[in-house]
Amino acid sequence: LIKLYAKRRQIMTNLLFLLLGVGLLTIGGEALIRGSLAASQRLGVSPLLSGLVIVGFGTSAPELVVSVNAALNQQPDIAVGNVVGSNIGNVLLILGICALIAPLTIKPLALRRDAVTVVVASILFLVLVGGSALGRTDGVIFLTALVAYLVWAYWSERIHAPATTLNKAEAEELTALPKSIGGTVAAVIIGLLLLISGSQVLLIGAVGIAESLGVSEAVIGLTLVAVGTSLPELSISVIAALRRHADVAVGNILGSNIFNLLGILGVSALLQPLPVHARILQFDQWVLLVASLLLFLFLYTGRRLSRLEGGILLATYGVYVGLSFTAFGS
Repeated sequence: LIKLYAKRRQIMTNLLFLLLGVGLLTIGGEALIRGSLAASQRLGVSPLLSGLVIVGFGTSAPELVVSVNAALNQQPDIAVGNVVGSNIGNVLLILGICALIAPLTIKPLALRRDAVTVVVASILFLVLVGGSALGRTDGVIFLTALVAYLVWAYWSERIHAPATTLNKAEAEELTALPKSIGGTVAAVIIGLLLLISGSQVLLIGAVGIAESLGVSEAVIGLTLVAVGTSLPELSISVIAALRRHADVAVGNILGSNIFNLLGILGVSALLQPLPVHARILQFDQWVLLVASLLLFLFLYTGRRLSRLEGGILLATYGVYVGLSFTAFGS
């Protein structure tokens, strides 16, 4: 009984660390995005570029800090699992929830460019991870692909949609930005500090839970850590869905998934080569590809994501999580 009580107490302590880390990451990510957007306005950066780069990178900041931290701490299972799990959760969980709130439409440009890029990035991950690891060369390839996408996205938005751009709308979705220079600087600094400290606390909790439950760090990274670091995407997309800004809700997730795979894995692999856990090779990378293809199919057939399709995505995520802790729990 004493051992059982001690184990339960240990699990609860680690869970509190995990939740505290998620809270710090969420607040830090919000502060960083708002401070960066306020700074971009003061510097005269266009709303298009602000939405494309600042909001795109900003909502992925928790994933970036956690994965880089995990890579440097020799925890590749969490580094890779966090990105793969976040992308799966973004599509199946977040877009599933948003589609139930309101059917989600997508503009033809975003479908041709962003949805296709998500599928291509998922395939690129499968190809590069074929050797059971991501090396520095793979990191360079990911980052080169990200730069190419950013150039393409900025050019295509300016040429095809100068008046009402998706990325401009993403930047304008966030209100209550700092007004003063001091407030702007403070928001950025506080955001960065909270992200760094939050990632450390979250990793302590995540590793502790994995050890207590007897499951691999990859499982925790793919589920608990991934969902926790995806909260900024969840908040922005849900708010957009409630406001009936459907294209922003979808565009935010597509952009985040592109940044996650190409940017975060690129930086992490460049800093520290990442061996990839066997269960990710056997199971999760295929779920990632199927989720990306399923989303593309739903969006392509009707230029929208209906409530029924959102329910299918949510149900699929439930099955995925269940299998993660049972059939593929090691």
